[in-house]
Amino acid sequence: MKALLGIVAGAGASYGLYKLISREGLRRNKKKAANETVRSSQQQEEVKVQPGSLLAKVSGLDVVCFRPEEAVADDVIHQSPNNLEPQHLKMLLSCLQSGTDSSDRCRILLTLGNAAAFTVNQILIREFDGIHIIAAFLTDPAPEVKIQTLSALNNLCMNIQNQEQIKIFVPRVLELIEMSPVNSDLQLGALRLLTNLSVTDKHQHLLKGAVTLLLSLLVVSNESLQVQTLKVLVNLSSNPDMIDDIVQAQAPASVMLLFDKRTAPAVLLRLLTFVGNLKAWRPSAQVAEELRRKQDGLFRVMLDESSQLHSRLMQLLSHPDAEIQAQVARIMT
Repeated sequence: MKALLGIVAGAGASYGLYKLISREGLRRNKKKAANETVRSSQQQEEVKVQPGSLLAKVSGLDVVCFRPEEAVADDVIHQSPNNLEPQHLKMLLSCLQSGTDSSDRCRILLTLGNAAAFTVNQILIREFDGIHIIAAFLTDPAPEVKIQTLSALNNLCMNIQNQEQIKIFVPRVLELIEMSPVNSDLQLGALRLLTNLSVTDKHQHLLKGAVTLLLSLLVVSNESLQVQTLKVLVNLSSNPDMIDDIVQAQAPASVMLLFDKRTAPAVLLRLLTFVGNLKAWRPSAQVAEELRRKQDGLFRVMLDESSQLHSRLMQLLSHPDAEIQAQVARIMT
């Protein structure tokens, strides 16, 4: 009996010791797991772009980089857009390609557009293949993304070498003008880009087929778009090699209604400049006769002797704006 009691007591003591050890081990394992969770959470927080990052300092917006492995924003310090270093631009272009949210794409494009206002960044973005990366978003489904894309390309277009790459996207830009709502920011942004691209005669031939579209837009748009449209037309008409294509383009008869004192001076002055450039062109009698046969052609509507232009110019001789008067006199002499 004593032996049996001793065995039972020993077993009870052993079981108690086992329970004590088990509880302590479980408590330590839980604590270790909690510590691992904290460390994991801290590691996840480290991949976030911190306040004061590149996007925050240029566009004033805090974002999280789309791919954690590319989150190098901890190395970026506060600085103005013209002092951005090459790795900053690379990071932006990388994030732009991997992003899925339209608001994030807008912020990145805005930042790149601001940076592209400076010559050094215009060159760097081109060397990083950034022009093609940015221009790809001309087909983005979100209108606001396309607007920011056009704005960035417009700044990049200030560099002559960049124009060699941007000119490839002229058909898409013209498509945006044609398909977008009238008087929209998309149309305005596209026209601004074409204005810069047509300042020199090197790429003007790309717009030969766009004259009819521009003249049609001129008669239905508001003042801002009319001014921007006429800037492109004035650029084209200043090149003698473009005149033949311009005078053969279709022109709405209602364009003559713009030669009126009630037309905004900024619009009327550019319209007169455009016509003055065309009037300096002198076609042969044979060419003029051929152009005259095209009833809705620009030559017949605006330049032919049968046009209403002369009578409307006579009314503008008394316009209160002296510069407009001077342009009318130039055309009539």
